[in-house]
Amino acid sequence: MTDGFSDPGPAATGPLGDIAARVDELARKLGMSQAEVFDVHQLSDASGVPADVVQALLEGRPAGEPDVQARFLQRFGALRRSRLKPNGRPYTQQEIADGAGMSRQQAGALINGDRRPTMEHCDAIQRFFKVHAGYLTAEDSEALGDALLRTEQELLHAFAAREHDRERELDALAPAGDDPLERLLQDHGVRGIAWRAAQLPTDKHRDKVTEWLDMLLENVKRADP
Repeated sequence: MTDGFSDPGPAATGPLGDIAARVDELARKLGMSQAEVFDVHQLSDASGVPADVVQALLEGRPAGEPDVQARFLQRFGALRRSRLKPNGRPYTQQEIADGAGMSRQQAGALINGDRRPTMEHCDAIQRFFKVHAGYLTAEDSEALGDALLRTEQELLHAFAAREHDRERELDALAPAGDDPLERLLQDHGVRGIAWRAAQLPTDKHRDKVTEWLDMLLENVKRADP
């Protein structure tokens, strides 16, 4: 098993494939290797999905645990191994019970698989370990997709910051002249919006900006007396 992927990139399909393709494109624009953004162990830790299942899903192979309780046990175990106390020790059964607002017997039954978890149990444990909603129960492909969406957001922020720095450098070297379009954008205070939209890496991202602006305009029109 490798720690990541090299060209030609992930072969995941469906919604997961769409997200992986966007992450791959952003990584290329930022000069990052696929091994950095598709590290199976990091994605496993972020999603709760076993590393071998992460690898299989990114390669487009069917994989994952179909049973909800089995997924819960696997991910609960992963949380106990990876989310440790400040002293580096795992939380005890009693500490988990106290933090999640349940009895020690309840916590023990959940840990050992003797009791099927309710949504309340899952929510309480997720809050205790400070992981996102659905961490313990989401289907493996969905959990991995959520982890990649968070990676995408991080890369988008990095991409925007880099392009903003480049824009500032260019502005310092070549101040705006008498371009009518440039003056129009500045006069109406929308140059920043236009610049940010232009820096988005794909048409899909720019289409989202257009959708958001349309919704905002519609809400403003409704609010006007």
